[in-house]
Amino acid sequence: MIRKAEKRDIPTIIELLHQVNMVHHVLRPDLFKPNTTKYDEQELEAMLKNDRKPIFVFDNDAVLGYAFCMVTEVKDDKLLQDIKTLYIDDICVDEKARGQHVGKALYEYVRDYAQSVGCNNVTLNVWDGNDAALSFYRKMGMRVQKTTMEIVL
Repeated sequence: MIRKAEKRDIPTIIELLHQVNMVHHVLRPDLFKPNTTKYDEQELEAMLKNDRKPIFVFDNDAVLGYAFCMVTEVKDDKLLQDIKTLYIDDICVDEKARGQHVGKALYEYVRDYAQSVGCNNVTLNVWDGNDAALSFYRKMGMRVQKTTMEIVL
């Protein structure tokens, strides 16, 4: 049910990217434009060829969700320990498939993948106000690593 994304998945991924964008736009219209996507078809096609940025999809006769990932490494840094991290850049479950454990399956797959490629941890960002996502990630065992603060002027 979960596999690496393929070129044929791009149209559905674009639709899901629109859903994610609108969640963020509703939360923070001062930051996110409506009716757009983080990536376009050409960018997605290039990403599909990049092993350091795997995209996984949940496919049950139709793509019901995705997880965009980035594997990063810190080595020989003056301050930081050597560490290999899998960053979840974006994760989405089709709004029509929510409550069917698609997100849990994607998250667990990504976590297992990260472990299989030697990562020390999995990280991601959650926007303040996205309470459903925050609750979900806490249920998956994640905890706050750092907090970004702002003041809107």
